[in-house]
Amino acid sequence: MSPLWMQTRRAWLQTAAATAASLALRAQAQDDETVRRGRVLVFPRDHGAHLQARIEWWYATGWLGSQTQPVAGFQLTFFRSLTGLARDSRSRFAGRHLLFAHAAWTQLQPSRTQAQLGHWHDQAIARWSGAPDAVLGHASQQDGQVQLGRWRLRRDASAWHLDVPARGLQLAMKLQASQAILLQGDAGFSRKGPQEAQASHYYSEPQLLATTDDGQTGRAWMDHEWSNQLLHPEAVGWDWIGINLFDGSALTAFVLRKRDGRALWAGGSWRAAGGSAQSFDQAEVRFIPGRRWLSPASGASYAVQWRVETPAGTFDVRSLMDAQELDSRNSTGSVYWEGLSELLGASGQRVGLGYLEMTGYAAPLRMG
Repeated sequence: MSPLWMQTRRAWLQTAAATAASLALRAQAQDDETVRRGRVLVFPRDHGAHLQARIEWWYATGWLGSQTQPVAGFQLTFFRSLTGLARDSRSRFAGRHLLFAHAAWTQLQPSRTQAQLGHWHDQAIARWSGAPDAVLGHASQQDGQVQLGRWRLRRDASAWHLDVPARGLQLAMKLQASQAILLQGDAGFSRKGPQEAQASHYYSEPQLLATTDDGQTGRAWMDHEWSNQLLHPEAVGWDWIGINLFDGSALTAFVLRKRDGRALWAGGSWRAAGGSAQSFDQAEVRFIPGRRWLSPASGASYAVQWRVETPAGTFDVRSLMDAQELDSRNSTGSVYWEGLSELLGASGQRVGLGYLEMTGYAAPLRMG
């Protein structure tokens, strides 16, 4: 057996082993991004993007001021959508993904920086190849860093940072963790329909301490969710709440609706301060609409007051300003209502503040 043959054989075996290892790592990476029950969420990696998932979003909401007199509410959402196009293109303009972003500000009381009361919102959209791009945008796969043009959301060891110079509003603040991450559903696997595939990986960070660059303080909530098949074909939209209670508890509840208004699926969670999370079964949550508001812009009718029944108790949810509709037809293509609301306890007292979201009222919602 010649030395040359032995060297060739050794090189071939090394190359084959390296190729096998590379394929195994690639398969493992793709498997790690599969939405499935039992997948363990690992941080900080799962704060980052999951580029194999069809849809994904990072969602921050909150309020500034005191519990008895909130001054303003804010919302920032970054969306990523996998298009399935341009897989072989090397162009920085290749549309493998679409990045969207929505920002909103609701001024409830005059402040030193904003005397006018009202609701403002803006939106942005760009194609993204999947590679870092300082101009178009980027979503890191290692940690929570999302950028769309000059709009940025990033995370460091202790806080999320919002930097959004939007039209008519500006979000510049940090959201600092005060509690552990809340895994929604079954250890982060959240069912959204009667079929197992209609699910997402979903976690929340409630009770974040919000501080703006000009010194205003309040509380915030962060959601991150990714999915391959979120909505059942019969679902037209959802009603959702994420509420920070003043005692440190956190309440999530949602209902996905059919076209006739009946519930297709429901869920949510409750976690007391310092306690463990209690997930709600789909038959344990009910949203009962109360007073309605008719949008003069879209003609959609929204319930701006709800009775919400959960295993953690029955609450009333009431909007703090009726006109908090967002027209995002230039980005996600939908019109929906999302706004700062109060949570009322059994005796009618305010026990928490957070956001109410209602989709699919102006037109059926389509995602992915």
